[in-house]
Amino acid sequence: MFHPLPLYIGLRYVRSRSQGFFVSFISWVSMLGICVGVAALITVISVMNGLEGEMRGRLLSLASHATLSGEPEQLQDWPALADRIRKEEGVVGVAPYIDLQGMLGRGADMRAALIRGVDPELESQVSDIGAHMQVGSFTDLIAGEQHIILGAGLAYALDARVGDEITVLVPALSAQGEGVVSGIDLKPRIQNFIVSGVFEAGAQEQDNVLALIHLQDASGLAGTHGMPNGLRLKFDDIFAAPVRTPQINEALGGKFKVSDWSIENASYFRAVRIEKTMMTLILMLIVAVAAFNIIAALVMVVNEKRTDIAILRTVGMTPRAVVGVFMTQGVLIGWFGALLGLVVGLLLAFNVSTIVPFLEGLFGAKVFDPTVFVISDMPSEVQWPQVMGITLTALALTVLATIYPSLRGAATEPAEALRYE
Repeated sequence: MFHPLPLYIGLRYVRSRSQGFFVSFISWVSMLGICVGVAALITVISVMNGLEGEMRGRLLSLASHATLSGEPEQLQDWPALADRIRKEEGVVGVAPYIDLQGMLGRGADMRAALIRGVDPELESQVSDIGAHMQVGSFTDLIAGEQHIILGAGLAYALDARVGDEITVLVPALSAQGEGVVSGIDLKPRIQNFIVSGVFEAGAQEQDNVLALIHLQDASGLAGTHGMPNGLRLKFDDIFAAPVRTPQINEALGGKFKVSDWSIENASYFRAVRIEKTMMTLILMLIVAVAAFNIIAALVMVVNEKRTDIAILRTVGMTPRAVVGVFMTQGVLIGWFGALLGLVVGLLLAFNVSTIVPFLEGLFGAKVFDPTVFVISDMPSEVQWPQVMGITLTALALTVLATIYPSLRGAATEPAEALRYE
């Protein structure tokens, strides 16, 4: 026998084979329930992290981390402004842009589109458009050549191919005020462009609405005389953009409007966070149910060991020590299940890309059908703070589950328990 005594007796109770079958069964079910709950939660959250990261990467493959926009007169000397921003800490790229809301037409088909004017030489600093070209080359955008690159969804909607002529229609201010009715400008600018390429980023927000033209051609359509709408920024750390962008704006005098990826895609990432939160709560219920099973198992153990408790109390064991005995038993069951779930969950999360294809081949079904979903693989990203939070929550629940049965055992009256022995 070793000390402390409550720990010794609690371990003996765990290893004891004299317990009833039902009590042992409930204990094993409790341990396995906590194991399954923790493992499922770690795996599911890791997969959702992977999906979120994959979609974030696709959304930002053509979008910048942040933008600084302003009036044309504020950007007259934009090359010098861009050089100054590049010297800021964490900035790895700066490129000008012009965004125009307009319509693209081919034959009888018309589609709303976001027409973005870019500088092909600088755009590669802030986006990966070159890596997503399906047809043609990004370098085909040459000033004055009236070339346009379409998103795959937009090209499909217009049935447009390389070499086809596209009509671009954008609203523009009238120099004499003609065509303005009740403050609404009705005078459009219309220009023909030649399709020189098609890109596919894998995000509908880009592929279905975005068209790219040269910055100078966009300036001609917008009437900005060569000045962009703003500058697009890329940081070495994407999560630094929401913090660093306002700081850079302040360093420039605070005269620009700032935006970043977390603002522009706020609704999408908010929906993902809500889904992750709800999934966490649902799966944590599995752990909670298993913890309630620990309560039931320990209550039955206490009823079964009433005589043992009475004898221990008569030889001098304190109520606090009795509490320690049953807490040891419950905590050992719960913690073993939680730690086993941690190991199983990490093994599943780190090997999802191997396990899922094996199961798909075994059952002949696709989790993400490549003909329907943009993402055909199952990504996984383990974030250690989340893993530790899940594990610690499970450990805490198991500790809480042992309190009531342990207090009930400590409240056993020796004389009452031994009356009929």
